[in-house]
Amino acid sequence: MHYTIDPAQIAAFEDFARAWMRLVGRHGGVHHGYFLPAEGASDKAEALFSFESLAAYERYRARFGTDPEFVAADRIRDDSGCVVRYERTFMRPLLPTD
Repeated sequence: MHYTIDPAQIAAFEDFARAWMRLVGRHGGVHHGYFLPAEGASDKAEALFSFESLAAYERYRARFGTDPEFVAADRIRDDSGCVVRYERTFMRPLLPTD
């Protein structure tokens, strides 16, 4: 996921990210981490996670908006305004063979 974040709300974004890392892991995925601005001014952040199949991802996504834990995680984002915009891109890994 590609995020445009409010740089003044980094702490809130970290809380949001930690909540989602737990949820992805608890519901069948592997979270590979969030990548946040490190040095200098930036409003970009990235998240990488994977699921074994599209079906597994769709089961996870079915919880959005209804599962209380998912709603609570989104509330962090909504209440703080830490995420200005986000977009999802679906990719597959190409791993080194050596």
